[in-house]
Amino acid sequence: MHQPVMLKEILDWLQPRAGGIYFDGTVGDGGHSQAILERSGPDGRLIGLDRDEAAVAEAGARLLPFGDRAMLIQSHFREAPRIVVGMGISGLHGAVLDLGVSSRQLDSAARGFSFVLEGPLDMRMDRREPQTAADLVNRLPEPELARILFDFGEEHYARRIARAIVRRRERGPILTTLALVDVIRGAVPSAYLHGRLHCATRTFQALRIAVNRELEELGHSLKMLAGLLLRGGRLVVLSFHSLEDRIVKHTFRELGRGAETDFDVLTKRPIKPSADESADNPRARSAKLRVLERKVEPA
Repeated sequence: MHQPVMLKEILDWLQPRAGGIYFDGTVGDGGHSQAILERSGPDGRLIGLDRDEAAVAEAGARLLPFGDRAMLIQSHFREAPRIVVGMGISGLHGAVLDLGVSSRQLDSAARGFSFVLEGPLDMRMDRREPQTAADLVNRLPEPELARILFDFGEEHYARRIARAIVRRRERGPILTTLALVDVIRGAVPSAYLHGRLHCATRTFQALRIAVNRELEELGHSLKMLAGLLLRGGRLVVLSFHSLEDRIVKHTFRELGRGAETDFDVLTKRPIKPSADESADNPRARSAKLRVLERKVEPA
């Protein structure tokens, strides 16, 4: 079973306790949620959301021993205020967001997230959504494709790759992950094929972000989650690339600014995984953890 990233650090900052009500907005396979429920026993409760139907089912099986202490719903974390208030809950003692893609999603060829496995060019976290990565790749104009690759993937060769995609699709649609990888390989300089990152990493990241609108309203969602915290409650956010971390950093800084603010930023710099964890789990290497706390006493 996949080991959740920075689990010890998340628990240390979140400080789950008996009787608390906690929120996991990206429940994944339930690793963080399970640990929170264990720490908050015997009567702590957790509301877990995920866009991915398969994740909710897998986490549900994992958290079954906790009974009605675990409440899981297929939804995006931006829906947290509606869901929490709808449950008659007045506030949260803590909340956690792991903004990364789960290993289960990456390891499933059928989901289309992987650039090393043959599969449909999908990349939807919520398969109820109509738009796939194939739709973007085969329909968007070249300038818009290049913008997405540059803005969301920070891809140095965004224009070259976008141009190659448009030329290739003239011969027929690009429908699979490895077909897209072939296009990328043919578009970038040979030296780029042997760099630290796989040549398709940034393109696939950019398309995934665009398909799932991952950066859309992230700052607003963080503010809404912060507003649900009870006094002394903490919001812990784990991000995996600079675009997300920048939004988290700026949002937390904005919330913690001014003499009258109700929040403290507890991490002036992001917390990074230990060397041991980075060595044991390559997925953890790029992780950054930031924490916001609602002040125990009003400003």
